[in-house]
Amino acid sequence: MRDAFGATVIFYTGWKLHGLVLGVAAATLWTIGVYIWERRHARPGLAARIGLAIALVQAAAALLSQSPIGYFAPPVLVNLVYGSAFLVSVAMGRPLAGVLALETYPLPLEIRALPAVRRTFAHISIVWGCYLLFRAVFRLVVLLNFSIDVYVAVNVATAGPMIALLMMWSFWYGLRGVRRAVLERATA
Repeated sequence: MRDAFGATVIFYTGWKLHGLVLGVAAATLWTIGVYIWERRHARPGLAARIGLAIALVQAAAALLSQSPIGYFAPPVLVNLVYGSAFLVSVAMGRPLAGVLALETYPLPLEIRALPAVRRTFAHISIVWGCYLLFRAVFRLVVLLNFSIDVYVAVNVATAGPMIALLMMWSFWYGLRGVRRAVLERATA
């Protein structure tokens, strides 16, 4: 949740209170703080590193364009890239959901190699890929056709609940698929 809309809310608040530069500075400092927090807690911090890179691109885009649209456009494009990456990873036979699962739980190689586990991660990757592509297109339409106020409201209202639901489903479905594959292997 912190990564889904923390910087968005902070940018929006700073922008509304004192303009674009304050919004950019506050959101960038927030993201740097998140990155430092992750690293200090000995986490791999892949999401924090990606978030930091995106925040720096957002800051540059906003300051160069002198527009809040410049701030919000990069994450929309990143969602297009992420969604495509999830789907391409399935086509390549290396589902991205399986790679990301290793961030939270180190599955042994012999378990990851099971066809049922690979299928499970492929299904999860397809769902995430479709969600991210839909979300990117939807947010782009809102960003280009409505006010920044509407964009932020839509982003905050939809990001948290949808990501929470997809995360819960991904953990449940992934755990169920891995358990089933391990049981099948043990009884074979």
